[in-house]
Order: sequence, then structure tokens, then C-alpha cells
Amino acid sequence: MVGVNRELADFLRRARAQVDPSRAGLPPDGRLRRVPGLRREEVARLAGVSTDYYARLEQGRRIVPSTAVVEAIGSALGLDAAGRAHLADLIGQTAAPATGGRARGVQRLRPGLHQLLDSLDGEPALVLGRRTDVLAANRVARALFADFDRMPPAQRNYARWMFLDEDARALFVDWPDQARAAVESLRFEVGRDPDDRAAAELVAELRERSREFDRWWEQHRVHQRTHGSKRLRHPLVGELTVEYETLTLPGDPDTTLFVYTTEAGSPSRRAVDLLANQPAHAARSGPADER
Repeated sequence: MVGVNRELADFLRRARAQVDPSRAGLPPDGRLRRVPGLRREEVARLAGVSTDYYARLEQGRRIVPSTAVVEAIGSALGLDAAGRAHLADLIGQTAAPATGGRARGVQRLRPGLHQLLDSLDGEPALVLGRRTDVLAANRVARALFADFDRMPPAQRNYARWMFLDEDARALFVDWPDQARAAVESLRFEVGRDPDDRAAAELVAELRERSREFDRWWEQHRVHQRTHGSKRLRHPLVGELTVEYETLTLPGDPDTTLFVYTTEAGSPSRRAVDLLANQPAHAARSGPADER
């Protein structure tokens, strides 16, 4: 079918299948449910639109609902803030670069941002750009996670590192949770700019090379990283937990600063201090942790 928005169709179908009918506020009708989740007519009823209108939307037809209708559908499907933003992106309510599927220009940070990262010398900090590309990382972040500066430019990507680097699998105590969050964050980013050719190439590579990535990508769940924690098992300083906060830079919504902190006086704080005081060449050269 010409002009079908397949990403929107896939997202709506999967979101509908994940809704528990018993919690959706619908009275039982005695009909046998052959598939999980809500029926199309039930989503339409909860959203206050006709079944035909919702069906056409779920088929990926090129129609643009009002903001109120998008909000109503998001509510009917029980979407969180990231899910509703993703829905708006896929429908076309959020402006995206009009480059017609051409490769986007290389993102570069202004000198002041590099100086800001260097000034946070006691705290790990990095900057992610489009499609979770790692644009910059300070010395402590490179010691804690990976020396992204030593990677070829095309490989400096957080999701790619998470799935294709064995050191990343060993570093995270809860790697499956962290890796799945990386998939869902990349899904969210791709939805903001679905015509980004480099993003499509990255997704295709990861789906081919990682079974886990392919399986989680197929589920079409989204996540927007705003804050959280990471449990690490570092080869030099052992286990530690870091909390992170994200800051989207004013005037540049495609660039996000991640700052990782630890509780004062905690073993994790001492571990980060130890990394901060290590020579750069020694930061990730300790003996591998036996598992």
C-alpha cells in the first residue's frame, strides 16, 4: 500500500496488544478474546473516535489527528510520557529535519561544551547525540565505561557499544536491563527522525549481529532516559553504583549531557575517586573479573 506509515501501524498494534482489558475500564461483554489486549473498537471507544477512524490510523494511513485525539489514543493505550511522545512523532505532530532521507550532517560540539566536560573532572560525564552517538566523554567517563575516543568515529555509539563490545556485557551487573533500555531509547530517537539513513543502517547492523537487539527491537517499546542508576562491575575498582541525570542542551534538542554521580562517602564514591586518580592508560587495564 503506497504511503503507509508502517512504523505507526506496528507501534499501535503492539501497544494495543499489551493493554490488560480488565484494567482498561471496559465492562465485560462475554465475547471470547482470541488475541491479547484490546480490540480496535475498544480502543476507539475509549478514545472517543469511530472504529473506522482508529482502524485507518492503525493501518498506517496518512492521516494527521488533532492533538486532543492523539492524547486520547495515548490514554486509551495506557502509554507513558515517552510512549505518547513517540506516538506524536510517528503521526507527524513533531517537526523533524526535512532532509528527505539524506544522511544528516556530522554533529560537532562547540568548544564550551568540551570545556564543561573537562571541568566535571571528578564526575563521569558524556554527551550523546542523534541515534545515541557518543559525541564526547570526559576522562573519568572514559575510565568508567570505555575509551570512546580510541574507537573509530563510526563506532562511537552507545547502543552499538552496548551490544557488540564484550567489555560492555561484562561491565554491567544487570546487562539485560541496561541493554533493553538502550534499545528502547534508540527506538525513541529513531521515531523522532524516521528518515535518518545513518540510524536505519545502525539498526540494520545491530539486528543482524545481535539476537537480543533484534528481539527487543521487534517489540517496539520506547524509553526516554531522564535519570536512573547503573550497577557496574569494573575490572579495576570492583562493583559500584552510579546515578545519572540528563540535561538536554538549550537550542540543541539532539544533544544530551549525561552526568553520573555517587553518594558522598560511599564505596561507589571511593571507586570513582580511585578511577579519577588513575593514569589514563591504567584505567581499564586491570585484571578481568572472574564470572
